[in-house]
Amino acid sequence: MTATLPTAPETLAADAPVVAPKRTAKPDVLPVLEQMAALYPHMFGATFLPMKRGVFQDLLEAHPDVFEKDSLKAALSHHARSTRYLTAVASGADRYDLQGKPVEAMAPEHVHHALLEVFRRRQTRSKEDLRPKLLQRIVVAFEASGLTPQAYSELVRSRDDAANAVLDEAMAEANAQAAKTEALAKAFKASGKTVEVFADMYGMDPRAVSRMLARATVA
Repeated sequence: MTATLPTAPETLAADAPVVAPKRTAKPDVLPVLEQMAALYPHMFGATFLPMKRGVFQDLLEAHPDVFEKDSLKAALSHHARSTRYLTAVASGADRYDLQGKPVEAMAPEHVHHALLEVFRRRQTRSKEDLRPKLLQRIVVAFEASGLTPQAYSELVRSRDDAANAVLDEAMAEANAQAAKTEALAKAFKASGKTVEVFADMYGMDPRAVSRMLARATVA
């Protein structure tokens, strides 16, 4: 039996509410999506990029004779609910403008909630328990945020008990990994050995040791 992953509990700011995707878009949405992809293939084409906040208004102002307000809003909402788009948000990539330039960093809470929703959708199609992979992705997202464990937890915590349980488990794993990294760094410093010799002493991959030492140095 596979674990049930929590749903993304909150709306991603600047993006549409996260809900289960429909099999087909509304008839009047598809032509708008095609127009968006034709005009901005780098953002709405084969590969999706996270959109900057305010892209709706940017599109209306750039193409007043092409897009109608309500249909554009519906198309952007459908686009932002897609798994491909949420996967782009979950990657932690920057938000982009219509010219394809990164203009703002993705907020940690948006990454977190997108991760929850993407893994929830994947779990419904998989017999494998994806919870361990989700936990590790949350750990990576936390480390990339540059926040303290307490600050990160307070930022992304929601009213969803299941989502909070996953968060708590991920943060416990992050703390365990940090403690292991700190212990390794102290042992390496005390050994006076090279990375290669030290790694061989403990039966570890030198590249893995180097990465852990780099994280310890940054911390």
